[in-house]
Amino acid sequence: MLLLNRYILTQFIRIFSTVAAGFAAIYILIDFFEKIDKFMEAGKPLSLVFQFFLLSIPFIIDQLGPVLILLSGVITIGLLNHHHELTALKAGGIPLRAIIKPVLTGGMLCTLLFLIMAQWVLPATISSTNTIWYENVKGMVPLGIFRNGRYYYKGHEGFYSFARPNPRQSVFLNFSYSSWTEPYGLNTLISAESAEWKDQQWVLHNGQTQVRTEGNSYQTTLFTEKKISLTETPADFFVPEYEASELSITALYQRIHKQRMQEDKVKAWADFYSRISYTLLGLPLLLLGLPVLLISYQKWGRDLSIAIPASCGLAFVAWGLWGALQSLARADYINPLLAAVIVHLLFGGAGLFLLHKQNN
Repeated sequence: MLLLNRYILTQFIRIFSTVAAGFAAIYILIDFFEKIDKFMEAGKPLSLVFQFFLLSIPFIIDQLGPVLILLSGVITIGLLNHHHELTALKAGGIPLRAIIKPVLTGGMLCTLLFLIMAQWVLPATISSTNTIWYENVKGMVPLGIFRNGRYYYKGHEGFYSFARPNPRQSVFLNFSYSSWTEPYGLNTLISAESAEWKDQQWVLHNGQTQVRTEGNSYQTTLFTEKKISLTETPADFFVPEYEASELSITALYQRIHKQRMQEDKVKAWADFYSRISYTLLGLPLLLLGLPVLLISYQKWGRDLSIAIPASCGLAFVAWGLWGALQSLARADYINPLLAAVIVHLLFGGAGLFLLHKQNN
């Protein structure tokens, strides 16, 4: 049995390496033709292009991880079946659970590798590729920070602070703008309950304006609606939306306890659970993919010709359902932990049930 386990596990690792290299090469090739024009327009050297795509490999492998585990397991058992080794093993009295045990072990080892990457490798590589793409190539230098539910920006002439419920809309709550004189003297302070960018100008609602006078006092003016011209527009505000992708698993967990607003806590919990659940998604897919392979062979006399397309379809269904659940969790419609485990329970439970029937 030890020799059999070593043989099947070696096959799994070899196939995983081949499939991962192939998928990564295709991904990089497509991404290269999509982005090379941007690098050339920015006048960046080929060495930076090479560095960008080289550092992208861990992220690509991580994104494709679940389907790589699924396909590696399906192809491993499929080749055993194709070469009649699976039939010989069953005829020798070896149960199905003993045959697929090395495959599941290989899936667990790959999942452990992905967890290690998420903790120590991906934060550094993703941060580097984001810096190259957004700052060096596209020139999108972050102007502000996000802390405790508020955004803070340093403009050319003053400082902005506000809450922005929807980053895709130009509506701001608890808006504040201040300009300063040297050395650090407040010159103007504008506060409003809400602000919006409308018809190429700022429109503020229910606030006040404080302007410094010659006697170092301040003149306060109340308003219900005020249109003002400021140097910056919402298009100038840039806080990276990819910040969570640059954090390790432990950093995502630590970020949860730094949030003060309930809405931000929910999103932080959703980011933490989704990172872990996606990394573990390959195992339930593998559990369901293996009986699909065996059933396709029993019914149609074919294994890989049906099992591989079926496995890819299975992966896309899992991705779609998983992504929808994460969106609902971030919007606080369902519990983040529940959203993280539903797909695993459904696919893993169905896979165990079908494998049990096949083993019998």
